[in-house]
Amino acid sequence: MDIETRRKKQQALMVQLVERKVRSRAKQLYETRGQEEGQALQDWFQAESEVLGNSILAPLYRRLRTGSYDTQQGSSSQDRTSQDCGTGA
Repeated sequence: MDIETRRKKQQALMVQLVERKVRSRAKQLYETRGQEEGQALQDWFQAESEVLGNSILAPLYRRLRTGSYDTQQGSSSQDRTSQDCGTGA
């Protein structure tokens, strides 16, 4: 495996790790609110802000999320937010 391929795989794994943490926190926020529908995007952004806070991964995560990572994965963060937070919105 060449260096570029390895780097891309490592970056993808880092993004997945951060997304997993964000997803978990967003679900906690959703449950804390009594599973009230219609706030999935707000929960996602709040969770993302809390998880990334002072993380050294924040710049890489943001760059990859706004770059080619979404197009490679074939879905948007809003689609994942609705699914992950239990809302159909």
